[in-house]
Amino acid sequence: MKQRFNFLLAIACFLFVVTAPSCKQSGAEPSYKNPKLPVDERVKDLLSRMTLDEKVGQLSCTMVASYKTVKLFDSLGNLNTRVADSILKNGLGHIRLDPSLEFHPQISARAANNLQKYLKEKTRLGIPVIIHEEGLHGHVSLDGTSFSMPMGLASTWDTALVEKLYGMTAEEIRCRGSHLVLTPIVDLGRDPRWGRTEETYGEDPFLVAQMGLSAVYGFQGRDSGSIDSKHVIATLKHLCHGQPEGGKNTAPSNYSERVLRETFFFPFKECITKGKAEAVMASYNEIDGIPSSTNKWLLQKVLHEEWGFKGVVVSDYYGVSRLANVHFVAKDFADAAKQAINTGVDIELVESECYMNLKQLVESKEVNIEMVDRAVSHMLRHKFILGLFDNPYVDPQVAEKVVGSQANRKLALQSAHESVVLLKNENNIAPLSVSQLKTLAVVGPNANRVLLGGYSYKPKQFITVLDGIKSKLGDKVNVLYSEGCKINKMVKDENVIVPLEENKAMINDAVQVAKKADAIVLAIGSNEQISAESVDRGNLDMVGSQNELLKAMLETGKPVIVLLFNGSPLSINYVKEKAPVIFECWYMGQETGTAIADILFGDFNPGGKLPITIPRSVGQLPAYYNCKPTSKMAYPNAKGGYIFEESTPLFPFGFGLSYTTFEYSQLKMEKSVIRKNEKTKVSFTLKNTGKMAGDEIAQLYIRDLISSITRPVIELKGFKKVHLEPGQTKEVSFDVSPDLLSFWDRDMKYSVEPGDFSIMIGASCTDIKLKSILKVEDK
Repeated sequence: MKQRFNFLLAIACFLFVVTAPSCKQSGAEPSYKNPKLPVDERVKDLLSRMTLDEKVGQLSCTMVASYKTVKLFDSLGNLNTRVADSILKNGLGHIRLDPSLEFHPQISARAANNLQKYLKEKTRLGIPVIIHEEGLHGHVSLDGTSFSMPMGLASTWDTALVEKLYGMTAEEIRCRGSHLVLTPIVDLGRDPRWGRTEETYGEDPFLVAQMGLSAVYGFQGRDSGSIDSKHVIATLKHLCHGQPEGGKNTAPSNYSERVLRETFFFPFKECITKGKAEAVMASYNEIDGIPSSTNKWLLQKVLHEEWGFKGVVVSDYYGVSRLANVHFVAKDFADAAKQAINTGVDIELVESECYMNLKQLVESKEVNIEMVDRAVSHMLRHKFILGLFDNPYVDPQVAEKVVGSQANRKLALQSAHESVVLLKNENNIAPLSVSQLKTLAVVGPNANRVLLGGYSYKPKQFITVLDGIKSKLGDKVNVLYSEGCKINKMVKDENVIVPLEENKAMINDAVQVAKKADAIVLAIGSNEQISAESVDRGNLDMVGSQNELLKAMLETGKPVIVLLFNGSPLSINYVKEKAPVIFECWYMGQETGTAIADILFGDFNPGGKLPITIPRSVGQLPAYYNCKPTSKMAYPNAKGGYIFEESTPLFPFGFGLSYTTFEYSQLKMEKSVIRKNEKTKVSFTLKNTGKMAGDEIAQLYIRDLISSITRPVIELKGFKKVHLEPGQTKEVSFDVSPDLLSFWDRDMKYSVEPGDFSIMIGASCTDIKLKSILKVEDK
């Protein structure tokens, strides 16, 4: 009997040991909470524990804003648990804390901590949420540091500066408790009628790629394995947009596959394969009749299979629902969700109107659970590489110290300095000499206005042009001001242009002010109400009475310095012809006035160059420089043009003047004959031949002279920003590698064709200083 008991006891112990892992697991720490395990293993473990409701929760998003009726937070960032119980019970993939909440940095951090604490302690699996933000040119939140718009950043041609700026923004965002930013935009700005042109880095795929890559490094850091506590996940936008039909936002994009691959895809591919960007946003628009959110060739074959993308595909705000109510390729929101999840859109932003149907779609077998699991795995991976499972909290005191700091303000000022492009400086009127001025007139609708550009909120400070000049001059010069005219106004909630009749009195007042001055600074251009997202233009002329105001200023006989503030290029034919000095300023951020004053009075030498062509009229569009030989815009070789109009633009891509002058000489090529898989080095001498220190942006252009398909007349393939003291000389070099010579050939193979290539060094695409021929042999 005793032996039988011992035998049964041994069997029981054996069964306990065999089943112990599953029993023990319920009381011990699960694998997904072990930071020592690989991310993929943690993801797999957590996914295996999730219910369908919890999985759908990870593919969902909500936005919290002051104008929402349901309040998740009070004004101090405390969580309303009753509301939290209703919207967070199954967890959440993303959440957006809208800037309208007006949380100061410390409150933002506290709200984020309370949100994560609830999810960690009150939900079954304790899965943290990703808080996403906007950060196009600074964190879009109260007190966030605001710097130059992307078009202005591209005008700096300074990749190191761009990386620092977005690194600063990443830290401001992360210390407030957020984790992912919906930027950079690496679409090309190829139609300036498009209101979002200002959000791009210009028209050229190479320049856009370099700027975008620097932004990704700034946001994410350079460690592709994880995102540390001072960095955030970058989201590339918008795959694929940039030259919408008619310049209208979200309109169809009519590109061939070759144009897509060579031009529009290039910046995205570079940012993914080299920068390891962790998120991509599917665009609103369609390509070849297929909206991006349901384009399997785009989101599966190209993005994942060809480029090896490992991250998350997010929808644009309400982009999935547009499949049903805008594109009409889905019969309802449930059908839209089915198409998007099967295509590869991992999460629906910013409210889950469609993905709320995923549970029902899985249960009815209309969506395979594997498609949901794939998307959930992508979402969970982000949360693990961000370290949110191990520590989702931030220090509110750090947020208060970092956001809008003096160090960050200094970086914003540098961006403003470097983004300005000097377009014209007749008789070297600029810089102005303080000793030769008694009275200065500051005139114009943009002279005393906050101009931050789209995707901005309220930085800690903004320095207007007028305030910057007054601060710079103090009591040395008498500064007078007149608004001169108004550009636009709101009438019954409609944005309308102010007619000349209403502006005449203001123009007359400006004339009286200008007559008392020795010189006039005239700040004109655009503003955020007449050119921005969803504010597209039918023409590119300056709006309202601004040319009449300029004419009145010129008639005073005083020297006039024009400051153009705008997001997209303007066809400033009259300004170019008549104004002696023109600065293209774009939108410069919070330090606008300080930077303008430094440049006007010679404390900073402008060195920016145009990242986009400025056309003479809308009739010249498309006007990008790297066009085909048959294009009317094929400058500098164009022989013909439109009737009654020149074919050349007002200002070409890469153009920009300086207060000093530069000389290019002694072009040398390491090897003038190479094989297809070889590279060579091109070098030359650059000298500052003027009397002031300055920056010159030397540009490398290449042209394939004879090819199997037509090739652009000229293409940017390299650039370097070189600082030189007066009389200083430096040798500048570029590597010419096979990737700079390759293209998609007639058989859609990416390769180098043997033959002759023109190698050009220039100060712009039309100002080529040095040339040579590189011969590429087949073997």
